[in-house]
Amino acid sequence: MASREEAPESTHRVLRISQLDALELNKALEQLVWSQFTQCFHGFKPGLLASFEPELKAFLWLFLWRFTLYSKNATVGQSVLNIQYKNDFSPTLRYQPPSKNQKLWFAVCTIGGKWLEERCYDLFRNRHLASFGKAKQCVTLMVGLWKLGELVNFLFFLQRGKFATLTERLLGMRSVFRKPQSVREVGFEYMNRELLWHGFAEFLIFLLPLINIQKLKARLSSWSIPLTGAPDGDSASATSGRQCALCGEWPTMPHTIGCEHIFCYYCVKSSYLFDVYFTCPKCGTEVHSVQPLKSGLEVSEVNAV
Repeated sequence: MASREEAPESTHRVLRISQLDALELNKALEQLVWSQFTQCFHGFKPGLLASFEPELKAFLWLFLWRFTLYSKNATVGQSVLNIQYKNDFSPTLRYQPPSKNQKLWFAVCTIGGKWLEERCYDLFRNRHLASFGKAKQCVTLMVGLWKLGELVNFLFFLQRGKFATLTERLLGMRSVFRKPQSVREVGFEYMNRELLWHGFAEFLIFLLPLINIQKLKARLSSWSIPLTGAPDGDSASATSGRQCALCGEWPTMPHTIGCEHIFCYYCVKSSYLFDVYFTCPKCGTEVHSVQPLKSGLEVSEVNAV
């Protein structure tokens, strides 16, 4: 009988990471709404909303609570993850939504608690009287105890996976799936193949930027020169396509000026801009036009001249 009673709960149990993700999505939504609201007063006097900031935030969070949790039994983050609240105090195994009192007390504990903390901080910040000092100590003690309770509740949540916040535990509002999650079985061979291809793709993404494509093309074109019929005895002509006539290195973005020699683009372009009457240092040919070599066939044709 115990296994039958635990079966419905196990099928609807929400993962811990999903509950934490829902809380983070709620925080991100609150920050987004507040940033959009403050942009409406961007052209006004600076600090206009500073004195009423706790009340304005409370009003915005109350507005979100009214059209999310109060009407749909779920926050925005929970709706995205197919999660909703359930009345855990209900004795029936069937789904029971949170009662109106639970929703109201949830708003009081979350929205009202944040407003009270911020307003008390602003109220006691510039008060140095003895009475305010005692009240500040009391409020600080209460906030510290609440934070300690949240820490203890979080440790229990990590162990059992229920009630991510202390407010949910006190009010008996537990997160469950809206629709039962279907069990998906993935084959071990399919997972290995996907991991292998993902690892290989990441390796290529890391390796390809490290390869000098121009140098590789020059090397391949120099190897293809004997296959295209270049004379074996003309060593100077064979080596002209393998190195720049100015810097002596492998040509980067190889270009020609009309002779049999090849230059790096930056070498010949900078030399031509510096000296309009620039000539080839190997054969003395004047620069007529700087043209790129687009394939290894053009390199072999230049070397065959």
